[in-house]
Amino acid sequence: MKTQDKDKAGKSLTASFMTGAIALVFLIIGYQVAIFVHKAAVTKIASNKDHPDTVFVVDRKMAESLIGEDHPINAKALIKGEEVVIVHKEADHSQGVNNVRSSKAVRKVETFRFNPNTVSVEDLKRLGFSEKQAMSIDHYRSKGGRFMRKSDFAKSYVVADSVFSRLESYIDIPKLDINVADSAAFETLPGIGKYFASKMVSYRRQLGGYSYKEQLMDIYHLDQEKFDTIAEFITLSSMHIRAYRLWSLPEDSLRLHPYIRSYSAHGIVLFRNNHPKSEWSINNLAKAGVLKPDLVPKISRCVIENPD
Repeated sequence: MKTQDKDKAGKSLTASFMTGAIALVFLIIGYQVAIFVHKAAVTKIASNKDHPDTVFVVDRKMAESLIGEDHPINAKALIKGEEVVIVHKEADHSQGVNNVRSSKAVRKVETFRFNPNTVSVEDLKRLGFSEKQAMSIDHYRSKGGRFMRKSDFAKSYVVADSVFSRLESYIDIPKLDINVADSAAFETLPGIGKYFASKMVSYRRQLGGYSYKEQLMDIYHLDQEKFDTIAEFITLSSMHIRAYRLWSLPEDSLRLHPYIRSYSAHGIVLFRNNHPKSEWSINNLAKAGVLKPDLVPKISRCVIENPD
């Protein structure tokens, strides 16, 4: 009896397995057929775009009066000795069909100079990125992300190595001009938060403009290490450097300068009043003891206006 029960159970198990296997095979075949039909339908929709839905054949006078920019002249022909115009017009389609055609359209890839921090989504698509890739880059920027170097852009997961190789020479990430940047711009620098960004702006105001990048290290706690971190990303454009009016500002204005203060401001005015302009120089101010010795090297590097 036990042997017969085992045989029945084995046959039942085998039958169930075979039924399941057959069902799985049909499921796989059905899935493959569905994929094939879908691809065929998509291909058909996309290929139909290359063929006109409507063809008009009109005489030249009618063509000149009816055809505008939306109905371009595609070809001309002679029928029974009379010149006619052949016009192709594509009919309206559902949004689904238009979406398929748009996704399958061959995009023309362009190359042009661009800043990855400011380039628009549309221009990213012109550069060869898909809609999804372009939106991903834009989302990264909207969350505060910034590409400081070309290599930073290459590290983005949506930028393939082949794409970066093609675009590398066109990437243009301008350096930050510390004489025109506002607090928000300074905050984009690595390691520079709101505190240092605010100090950079206020110290620039005291100086009357930065004359050299290293003046940033005058700011409390902005040491050499922090300066080295940002040095490659900043610049001083000559067009934005303003010469300090050392030889013309009144005493009250001179004392506001961090290298002059009250100690030297009065002495500078006395020196100007008692020496000819031919003797007005930083070296002579230093020799006269008007400037503090430790500040002479700093003020010597500043861009100073020439005496009138």
